[in-house]
Amino acid sequence: MTTLFQRTTNDWRDIGGLETAEEIAHQPALWRELAAHLGAEQSRIAAFLGDSLRNPQQRVILTGAGSSAYVGEIIADEINAAWPCQVRAISTTSLLTHPALYLDSSAPTLLVSFARSGNSPESTGAVQLVRDLVPNARFLNITCNAEGDLAQQGANDSASLNLMMPAASCDRGFAMTSSFTCMLLAALSALDPDFQPERLNKLAQLGEQAQGLWSAPVAALAARRVSRVIYLGSGPLEALAKEAALKIMELTAGSVMTMANSALGFRHGPKAAVNPETLVLLFRSADPLSRRYEHDLVEELRRDQVAADVLTVGAGGDFSIDTPAWPDAWLAPLWLLMAQQYALHQSALLQLRPDNPFKGGIVNRVVQGVTIYRHDEF
Repeated sequence: MTTLFQRTTNDWRDIGGLETAEEIAHQPALWRELAAHLGAEQSRIAAFLGDSLRNPQQRVILTGAGSSAYVGEIIADEINAAWPCQVRAISTTSLLTHPALYLDSSAPTLLVSFARSGNSPESTGAVQLVRDLVPNARFLNITCNAEGDLAQQGANDSASLNLMMPAASCDRGFAMTSSFTCMLLAALSALDPDFQPERLNKLAQLGEQAQGLWSAPVAALAARRVSRVIYLGSGPLEALAKEAALKIMELTAGSVMTMANSALGFRHGPKAAVNPETLVLLFRSADPLSRRYEHDLVEELRRDQVAADVLTVGAGGDFSIDTPAWPDAWLAPLWLLMAQQYALHQSALLQLRPDNPFKGGIVNRVVQGVTIYRHDEF
């Protein structure tokens, strides 16, 4: 009988968590599939982008809502450093409410949209907003659902390119897991000046290794009940901390309160949230300077002896694997594997149904109830 993360598939099915468990587990296989797909799509992507990213006046906006927004936040600085263009992560939820702060009708603009289903009102609303306000804007839609509104909106548009993720990445479970890591790696690869499919294949190998090594210790950690979980990360990993914190809050239906912050920022007030029922998890940066600051904070928190536990995730950490000397944005999907497993087990510990932890549809897999207002009506 197949075992996933210390439970049989029958056990996960019985408690309503099989879809989420499978979607966390199959990520390395999807990364391999993504490597082959992006290799085949490379010429089409290059033709669409042309020399636009070499233009210092070119604006690239990475956008999405919720987890999809965090994809953009993790990768924005890495892409910005690789090209002369101006790259910025702005959520659809900010674009729609304050377009005048973020859009310039005179600047060439590429809107890169991240969306699992592509059916949330903000996804298509943000694209239409940019169409209305920025002449000749172009659109790169990175999505997991070929039948979604976002993909359909750009299907026959010469100013748009739909970059589809492996079909199995369109998570059936409530929480975004494989959709998140696939979209993140797809954007890093598609916007990389020197795309190498081998990197994705190596990540897949490392991901399988990590899942094997961490399965038992993560399950043991999650068997201990806590009321608060705080994730910390520096640079791009601060956005990873946001995503990890959101996974806990979603899969425990808000029963476990969460927070995310940077290693240096945490002392400036948020540290007050630590109590004896708090687990603190810090994502270790690949950057030696960042690690010195992170080390100091971890040692301080352990000396305080207030938190239930203070642990680190990443190379040389409590949850660790040996990795190449790659930037944090590229390694982020590996460290997220730990956080996803932990959130899954916490949901099961609270006797919720991880595939749909919210009773009565109070919070939905695809956001509902949003009215998109026209920008020119006010």
